Amino acid sequence: MGDGRGCLCFDRAARLTGNTMRLHQTFLSPFPTRVRLLVYAKGIDVAFIEPTGIHDRRGKGDYLKINPLGRVPTLELDDGRTLPESEVICEYLEDAFPTPTLRPTDPWARAQVRLIARLCDFYLVMAMVPLFTASGLPRKKWEADKIDSALGEVKKSLEYIEHYIGTEGYAVGTSLTQADGALAPQLMLAFEWAPKLFGRPSPQSDLPKLSAYWQNITKDPIAARVIRETYDAIAAAQSQVPKDKQIQS
Repeated sequence: MGDGRGCLCFDRAARLTGNTMRLHQTFLSPFPTRVRLLVYAKGIDVAFIEPTGIHDRRGKGDYLKINPLGRVPTLELDDGRTLPESEVICEYLEDAFPTPTLRPTDPWARAQVRLIARLCDFYLVMAMVPLFTASGLPRKKWEADKIDSALGEVKKSLEYIEHYIGTEGYAVGTSLTQADGALAPQLMLAFEWAPKLFGRPSPQSDLPKLSAYWQNITKDPIAARVIRETYDAIAAAQSQVPKDKQIQS
């Protein structure tokens, strides 16, 4: 399965006109993922641009003029206005491009979408941070107790989501929502990337609802597209580091 980026690629970004929205983002970050899922589902004309220096500790240069927070994503409208924060960007795009919607009409279901996204952002992503940090170090510098502690926090976060996740094939209800953009790529990291990298068992077998969700969501073409983009970005990043830091097959 290819990465599915199609016409929304970096080559196209070099040929931008003044009438094209830009999403300043990186495929390595989990936060732009939900925006891309929404963009793909709605067929919105958006050019993807990776800010210069976004992964460089020495500084982010001119990107700070676009977003002083220095984080991704940032949506830049065709008139030059900019909007940071993935959840806010998704809400804006839902309002500006209401069809097809990824926002349930039922108030309770809509609240569940926001809840799943929030649990991902405030618990699961934060629990993954020490693992992201360790993955950038030589294996000889890994501290087993810290890795196990972080994996324990990841499992705890997944258990929170397990409690609330839907059982009809998607994170909420029977169709794609913004919650899937937040959750699906994170499950790939928690179920596959981290266990493989650190040589630990996947927590998937202890989470039946999330396991069933994972099996279904990978069959959705749009969700599979953003999952594949995340996987490919990690693989590309790993290919640039020394062998002792790489994921072993």
